[in-house]
Amino acid sequence: MQEKILIMDFGSQYTQLIARRLRELSVYCEIYPCNNFPEIDGSVRGIILSGSPCSVNDADFLSYDVTKFRGKLPVLGICYGAQLMTHLQNGKVQASKHREYGRANLDTLNPSDELMRGMDVHSQVWMSHGDSITRLPDGFKVVAATQNIPVAAFRIEGEKTWGIQFHPEVTHSTDGVLLLKNFAVDICKCRADWTPASFVESTIKNLREKLNADKVVLALSGGVDSSVAALLLHKAIRENLTCVFVDHGLLRKNEFNEVMEAYNEMGLNVIGVNASEKFFNDLNRVSDPETKRKIIGRNFIEVFDEEARKLRDIKWLAQGTIYPDVIESVSVHGPSATIKSHHNVGGLPEKMNLQLIEPLRLLFKDEVRRVGKELGLKPLILNRHPFPGPGLAIRILGEITREKVALLQEADSIFTARLQEADLYHRIWQSGVILLPVKSVGVMGDERTYEYTVVLRAVHSTDGMTADWVHLPYEFLAKVSNEIINRVRGINRVVYDISSKPPATIEWE
Repeated sequence: MQEKILIMDFGSQYTQLIARRLRELSVYCEIYPCNNFPEIDGSVRGIILSGSPCSVNDADFLSYDVTKFRGKLPVLGICYGAQLMTHLQNGKVQASKHREYGRANLDTLNPSDELMRGMDVHSQVWMSHGDSITRLPDGFKVVAATQNIPVAAFRIEGEKTWGIQFHPEVTHSTDGVLLLKNFAVDICKCRADWTPASFVESTIKNLREKLNADKVVLALSGGVDSSVAALLLHKAIRENLTCVFVDHGLLRKNEFNEVMEAYNEMGLNVIGVNASEKFFNDLNRVSDPETKRKIIGRNFIEVFDEEARKLRDIKWLAQGTIYPDVIESVSVHGPSATIKSHHNVGGLPEKMNLQLIEPLRLLFKDEVRRVGKELGLKPLILNRHPFPGPGLAIRILGEITREKVALLQEADSIFTARLQEADLYHRIWQSGVILLPVKSVGVMGDERTYEYTVVLRAVHSTDGMTADWVHLPYEFLAKVSNEIINRVRGINRVVYDISSKPPATIEWE
């Protein structure tokens, strides 16, 4: 049984960061909403209570009876979690006279406290709260403070229970990782053995036991998630896995053939389907981005369903679902507002009467890549940037035509090749080119042109939830612009997107 720490989510924007920091320490953890928290079993070594946008003074504040595990397991309350424990024991939490948002420095610290061990007495921490603990209950003792916040951290006497009013999970808290390590490894006694190799070994073993001799079908996209899922299943059940890779005609230049070749070299049993005619016909004269996504998603399901039904005795559908998708589906307030619909095969298990298997559902994106490397996934797939399921359809604003796709494929190919040549590609989280439905006047030689504009996009990110634009060198941008305009007939203007997410999104549609 995998030992773990459970994180109780009260809706904080930082909850996933807590999990990521623990995983980086090789400590396995899982996130559950406070209104759907599981029973504690022998695998649980400790509990972390997350922050929240709520206040414990709200009439309908989020709560949980923490006495179920307090005193039995180590507990760490972060921000709202600390305030909740205080409030439930009749301490006082009030709107702060001196609210703290952003960087602050500890003013006093108990260096002998287990949680604070090794931290600098003036350590920088990250605050994000409008309420503060103004009176501690009996048995609660201050172990750290800032100049404005007299209770930056406390411990409950006689228990391994702490509360802190800062966020150790964000990088601005300079000793934050040390604090989390103190809690997870020294206090909770976690072995810190959660590694890509251990995940691969246990997952393959579990897949063999669960699937036995059953046959599985998986939809490949050419991306990292589905490819890693396929490799795990391949190592577990070999010829009982069949993969289907659908070419909707909206992939990058030469992508279908290159990826098929890589899959074949890895020994995967892959059926390649060229369905571009169907997709282009149904996308004819469609400009609305949501309609495009829905047409592509529906067609993908239809094509995949048709191919899968040709196979015999299939009992399982495999998907490359990853942990952020799982967390979002069971969040405290339910799934967040849909910014844009996603391309997936979520409707297929019911449609085809299949059971669902998701071997990556416990992993974050960066962990998927590390597992892929452990499995020997080809660098062509392992190191590629994320690419949207609807493909170039959402990088072509307005109507989709074969001619526009060809233009964009050429421009994208040049941008990618130059990023790789300049050793910039692997320093960027995602890049791409967007074709605008805008033509402008240009001059080539003695001729006047009236051609399309493309936008170069390159961003830094960890998981796509937030992103910042990359400061590419001017000389590099000039070289790419010149090459695209000279080599791609139909484009006479290149611009660079310097928008961050939020308020913009990474993709334009």
